[in-house]
Amino acid sequence: MSEMNYDSIFGRLVLDQGYCTEEELAYCKQQLKDSPKDELVTLEQLLISNRFITPGQAKRIKRFSKESTKETKNVAEQIPGYKILGKLGAGAMAIVYKAKQLSLDRIVAIKILPRRFSENKDYVQRFYKEGKAAAKLNHNNIVGAYDVGEAGGYHYFVMEYVEGKTLYEDISKGKIFSEKEAIDVVTQVANALAHAHARGLIHRDVKPKNIMINPAGIVKLADLGLARDASDVEMAKSEAGKAFGTPYYISPEQIRGEMDLDARGDIYSLGATFYNMVTGRVPFEASTPSDVMKKHLREPLIPPDHINTSLSAGASEVIEMMMAKRKEDRYSSAEELLTDLDAVRRGEPPLRARRKFNLTDLQELGEGQSIEPQTDTFHDEALISRYKAMVVILGSVIAVLVLLVVFLFASK
Repeated sequence: MSEMNYDSIFGRLVLDQGYCTEEELAYCKQQLKDSPKDELVTLEQLLISNRFITPGQAKRIKRFSKESTKETKNVAEQIPGYKILGKLGAGAMAIVYKAKQLSLDRIVAIKILPRRFSENKDYVQRFYKEGKAAAKLNHNNIVGAYDVGEAGGYHYFVMEYVEGKTLYEDISKGKIFSEKEAIDVVTQVANALAHAHARGLIHRDVKPKNIMINPAGIVKLADLGLARDASDVEMAKSEAGKAFGTPYYISPEQIRGEMDLDARGDIYSLGATFYNMVTGRVPFEASTPSDVMKKHLREPLIPPDHINTSLSAGASEVIEMMMAKRKEDRYSSAEELLTDLDAVRRGEPPLRARRKFNLTDLQELGEGQSIEPQTDTFHDEALISRYKAMVVILGSVIAVLVLLVVFLFASK
C-alpha cells in the first residue's frame, strides 16, 4: 500500500472512530502537504505530534485496519450470491462493501456487522432493525433496501449502491454552497424525511455523512442505524435519558434523551446541515462533544446571513426556524418546511417562518419589550399584519381610557 493511500485510509478511520475533529484532520493534512518531499512524515505522526490523537488510539486504528482487511477476505468467501468488489467504508460498528449481485447482475452495497459484534445481541438486534426500517421506505431520495440476512457467521444488509459522494466530502474540502445549491439538496432531503415520517420513522442522525449525491444531482438519505419508530414506546423507555445522534447536528431534545421524539428533531438536524452548507462551518463548535451539545441547548445561534452576507434574509429565517431550541418553535412537519423552501427558491418571503417570528415579537411586546422593525421587509404581507394587530391593540387601549375618563366626569 502506498504511503499516500495509507494516510488517506488512516485519516478516514480516525474520523470514523471519533478520535479527532474534521478541523484537526484538515490541519494535519495541510502540514503533510507543506512538508518537504525529502522528509518521510506521515499523517499518523502529525496527528500524534499535534496531540490530536494518542499513540494508543493510533495503535487501535492500525489494528482495526488489519482486522477489516482480513474480514474483507472472509466476507468475500462467505456471502453466497454476491461477489465482493472492494471496501467502500468502515465505521465504528460496520463495514460497507461494494459488490455485484450475481443473480440480477447489478452493483449493490453490502453492510456487514463484524464478527466481534455478532455475539452482542443488542448490536445484532439494532442491525436488523435498520434493515427492517429501510424496507418500510420506498422513495427516490432514500437509499433502497434489498435484503438482510446471515451467512457464515456474518450478519449482512444489502442496499442500493449510490455512485457519487457524500455531502460531507464537499464540506470537508471547504466548499460553501450557493443558496440555490443548498436549497436543492435540503429540499430533496426534506422530501425523504416527509416520506419516512409519514410511515412513522424518525431518522435521528441527519448529517452530511448520511446524505449522498449521485452524478445526476439526485440526493439520497442513507443510514437508518439510529432510526426509531415514533410509536415504539418500549424502545423510547429503554433509551430515555440517553443522547443518540451526532454532536454537531443533534437536536436539543435528543441531547436530553426525551422519550417523545418526533419529526421536529430531524428538521433541527437538517437545519444544522443547511447551516453548515451555506456558512462553511457547523452551528456550534467546542473542544469536546459534550461542550458542543451544551451549546445546542443554551447558546444563541449566530444567524447564518451574519456569516455569509450573500445569503438572503428568507433563507436565513428558514434555517433559524429549523434550528429553534424549542421544538414547538420549529416547523411542525417536513411538508411545512418544504412550503417555505419553495417560496425562498422563487424569491418570495417564507411566510411560515415570518409568521412564527411575528407571533414571538407580539409575545415579547406583551412582556414590555421593545421591538425594532426590519426595514428591509416592512412591506411584506406578514409584517403588515403584525403592525395592523398592534394598531388594533393600541386602539382598544385608547378606547378603554376614553370610556374611563367619560365615566369619571359623569360620576362628578
